Amino acid sequence: MSAIAQTGKSRVKRQADIMLLRVIGYIFISLLAVICFIPFLLVVSSSLSQESSIVEKGYQLIPAVWSTDAYSILFKYPEQMLRAYGVTIAVTAAGTLVGLFITAMTAYVLQRKDFRWRNQFAFFFFFTTLFSGGLVPWYMLIVTYLDLKDKLIVLILPMLLNVFYIIVMKTFMSSIPEAITESAKIDGAGDFRIFVQLILPLSKPVLATIGLFIALAYWNDWYNALLFVSDEKLMPLQYYLYKMLGNMDGMRKAMVASGAVVTTNVPTESLKMAMTIVATGPILLAYPFIQRYFVQGLTLGAVKG
Repeated sequence: MSAIAQTGKSRVKRQADIMLLRVIGYIFISLLAVICFIPFLLVVSSSLSQESSIVEKGYQLIPAVWSTDAYSILFKYPEQMLRAYGVTIAVTAAGTLVGLFITAMTAYVLQRKDFRWRNQFAFFFFFTTLFSGGLVPWYMLIVTYLDLKDKLIVLILPMLLNVFYIIVMKTFMSSIPEAITESAKIDGAGDFRIFVQLILPLSKPVLATIGLFIALAYWNDWYNALLFVSDEKLMPLQYYLYKMLGNMDGMRKAMVASGAVVTTNVPTESLKMAMTIVATGPILLAYPFIQRYFVQGLTLGAVKG
């Protein structure tokens, strides 16, 4: 009876320790979530604040004087904003799907031990992470030789492959048992069918993780548009907002120089915050759908080998 009682006490103590650990964990995670949420709330509040209140009192969690002037300016020409959104969504969707598929195929080939030239190809990919031709040769290649200036594909092609993503996906795919592919070959399946029907479904965590990285890169890209796009119809969202902010700064300086308006009447700071909300909103809405794959794919791809 004493042994049974001792076992019962140990179980109760273990359960109490687990409960205490969970409570501490929940409190810590809640505090961390609040700390992470405060900057976003500050951005939303500042975008709805009057410019004069921001200049006088600084950024506040609750607007001292409510104003939607920043959003009014931002959506003054809604057709241009919607067109920029459309370009960004099209580029992000096409670039993510094609880039993810090509990255997965490259990683699958490089992790195949029966591929004779995999070390040579791997060196070719990894070499590009250390050395590049430079900005001028790259610009000449895109504009002069490929003739991609002011074409939609110029926003997709330069960012289609990333060697780091190939390494992460290759490491993840190396953890998939070879018996799966060998049994499929015995049943008469070809390499491409094995890749599509077996490897890709088993690689959902890393595909979701790398897909998020690629989508973020395309969504936030403005540099390629700055270099290769002069047609307003092809301007992505980030570059459109970048130009609008530059125009607002120039307008503010001109107005101040002429004495036509006080500096606090031009919503520059609140406009920056409104641009942040407009630019990051869709990505924030998409993130919860792939969150469950994110940590699993990143850790497995980075650790297993």
